[in-house]
Amino acid sequence: MKHIVLFGAGKSATVLIDYLLAESTANDWTLTIADADLQQVLEKTKHSPLAAAVGIDITNYLQRSELVEQADLVISMMPPALHYLLAADCVKFGKHLLTASYLDPAIKALQSKIEDKKILFLCEMGLDPGIDHMSAMKILDTIRLAGGKVTSFKSHCGGLIAPESDDNPWHYKISWNPRNVVLAGKAGATYKRDGLVHQQPYQELFQRCAEIRVDGLPSLAIYPNRDSLTYLPLYVLEDVQTFVRTTIRYPEYCAGWDAIIQAGLTDDQALLPGEISTIKEWATPILPFVTAANKPLLEFLDLFSDQMLPSNLKTSADVLQWLLETRLVMKATDKDMIVMLHEIEYVSAGETRKIESSLVVRGEDHLRTAMAKTVGLPLGIAAKLILNGTITLTGVHIPILQEIYEPVLAELEAAGICFSEKNILKSSLSNS
Repeated sequence: MKHIVLFGAGKSATVLIDYLLAESTANDWTLTIADADLQQVLEKTKHSPLAAAVGIDITNYLQRSELVEQADLVISMMPPALHYLLAADCVKFGKHLLTASYLDPAIKALQSKIEDKKILFLCEMGLDPGIDHMSAMKILDTIRLAGGKVTSFKSHCGGLIAPESDDNPWHYKISWNPRNVVLAGKAGATYKRDGLVHQQPYQELFQRCAEIRVDGLPSLAIYPNRDSLTYLPLYVLEDVQTFVRTTIRYPEYCAGWDAIIQAGLTDDQALLPGEISTIKEWATPILPFVTAANKPLLEFLDLFSDQMLPSNLKTSADVLQWLLETRLVMKATDKDMIVMLHEIEYVSAGETRKIESSLVVRGEDHLRTAMAKTVGLPLGIAAKLILNGTITLTGVHIPILQEIYEPVLAELEAAGICFSEKNILKSSLSNS
């Protein structure tokens, strides 16, 4: 009997837990779900007898390692900084590990030990990164198999609020880890455009954001995401002229967030001065950056309010996170939306063509969100494919190989997560 241990039962884990409960029943597996908040686990599982619920301090080696040792496969939905604790245990006890987070260099450094143990560490197995890799590689492999040569690759993805639940000037509500929203873009971005490498600092990311169109949706804004160039060799696109991965928001969001960055209100290092006690006092640095366009957004977050700050907030990032969680909260009936768009230009048989492959997923409610679905299902599907022997890889991987992406994308499509694709002659683009 196979045993899965899931660490973390937060916002993005709801649909994953549903999936694992169903598959454990169908495959006669056992399931343990561990989180610091035991009550949260019980609520997510509806107190199901099919899942053992465990309250845990993940930094406690004895508690953590005991669970890992019992597992055949471990899924980590913990914050990225905590993945390595589980990775080290999985190496020690010879257990497979899945995460939805970017591949940590420290985990990658365990490659030889992981291979020696003949186990699989599959990272970046969520939405972005995750579904973006799999769907893009399927297109790229198809182009190459037909003899085509890719010249430009742009991939955009974002978690938004669905139009029917969009009732604030930010056109945004929190559907995933709010800390990640606060710190998004901190490292700046590196990408390639028209043959030149561009490095964009954090302070410029949300300025003059380009816009894209997806059928059925209003104009969307994009900003470059992290270091796109790390994926050039993985996608086998070293000689491509343009390569960029971006995050999608609405244009209004970018205007408001830029002001917040310029004012230094995302700082997660410096402690708040002792004399600051209200939101208005904390937000004073933003006054020079207030414009007629962004003022409604800043007012919506109550940045000019005399409300007292909770005493437990230590940094500006803490304050901003609290404001987002309380002002941009999803109501019980709200639905979020995931939007992904690949724009891939290539030359084939003497013609220059462009593929536009788009995905739009809407959530069911504030718990079974589109974000939870698109982050959780790839992890659950991969876990099943590993345990039933469909995926037999060992070592450290991200989902860019056909052995991974083909069966996972097939099951995602069966679950309604499917792409719409256009293949356009480049010569017709300028006339459209």
